[in-house]
Amino acid sequence: MNLTDVLPVTHNARGLGGLSTEHGGRIAPVIFRADALAGLTDTGLIGLAELGIGTVVDLRTDHERARSADTLPDDGSVAFVALPVLGGAMDEMAKSLMPAEGLPNGAGIDPERLTALLDAVPTLDELYLSILTSSPAQFATLARAVVDAAGTDRPGVLFHCTAGKDRTGLAAALLLSVAGASRETIVADYVLTEHNLAGPFAQTLLGYISATGIPLTPKLEELATKSPERAITAALDWIEHEHGDAGAYLRSGGLSEDELLRLRGALVATS
Repeated sequence: MNLTDVLPVTHNARGLGGLSTEHGGRIAPVIFRADALAGLTDTGLIGLAELGIGTVVDLRTDHERARSADTLPDDGSVAFVALPVLGGAMDEMAKSLMPAEGLPNGAGIDPERLTALLDAVPTLDELYLSILTSSPAQFATLARAVVDAAGTDRPGVLFHCTAGKDRTGLAAALLLSVAGASRETIVADYVLTEHNLAGPFAQTLLGYISATGIPLTPKLEELATKSPERAITAALDWIEHEHGDAGAYLRSGGLSEDELLRLRGALVATS
């Protein structure tokens, strides 16, 4: 369910409720994914209440949040959870590649050195495996937030990063996997992001990278704005190979067996 009209101003917001599971069930309307909520309007704040969202989980780094903090109700009706997942901030990645003296728009840098810097940029597949490897505890905490919200008067949990693509995409894939959604369903949700980001928002994201002085390459463009099936499939394959399934992955991050059972119960609609 596209929510960009319900939660203005967002560009890549949707509810995952209603998606089918492999056992004939449906995902409960309790998990929502989005890009950052810094521009959320008064209408958007009302939308949070109407959707039953009582928890917002921000997967961005401290620097990202400081630069563009979420706009949330000031009445305490929405609990905010800062849960930094490192590795997904494209402008921070670009800056980390720069030599100490900087790259003033690439001027004067040795071409071989520039090539070496750009070769160090991970592919989207590699980025996802790096995030998964380093962040089981964060994703387990997100899962716990869904468990804790279940049964309250506002059980909805919205999780987001900057564009709602990479960290958010992995989080959605994990939760949908635990709920029993098919791989086809998970991939279909993931690839929607590229369409949602196309246009001015994608150009803004690319501008963040260009502003660092790193030349914009096809690899960087994919990292910033694309959501190819290949990337999420590689992530799902890694989870299966390394852990068996998404539930076991979350257990490796500290989620208990009881919490995992309660998570599955919260994610699947009862009727």
